[in-house]
Amino acid sequence: MKLHELRDNPGAAPKRTRVGRGPGSGKGKMGGRGIKGQKSRSGVAINGYEGGQMPLYQRLPKRGFNKPNRKAFAVINLGLIQKFVDAGKLDASAAITEDALVASGLVRRKLDGVRVLAKGEISAKLNLEVTGASKAAVEAVEKAGGSLTVTKAAAAE
Repeated sequence: MKLHELRDNPGAAPKRTRVGRGPGSGKGKMGGRGIKGQKSRSGVAINGYEGGQMPLYQRLPKRGFNKPNRKAFAVINLGLIQKFVDAGKLDASAAITEDALVASGLVRRKLDGVRVLAKGEISAKLNLEVTGASKAAVEAVEKAGGSLTVTKAAAAE
């Protein structure tokens, strides 16, 4: 087989219908668009339009609500903190604050504060100071011999 002998499988690429190319083509004159009207013109896109009937997306009731002033916390798991302590990126002897977590690269940015969740194991004796924590996370840190202090979120920094 040579390059000039390469062909598509039969029927794999149907020929494009060339509309508006005379009556003999079967798609001549108006090119299958019918007579007059908005859809016979070029540049028409009527998505969601139902001919004057109320469109489906307007007939259905609105649902849900997005609280405009909700707080967004940076979330970290205990397992990750332990991993960073083991790697030497976090100093377990000093108090671990939100700024220390950002400096170590564990959290990219504080947002409205850092919240600690209890996923993973913690064995280091840590003194954590964060904006939020789950009950299970507080228990896990205290069980390991450390302390987890939850502080109030600082007003708009």
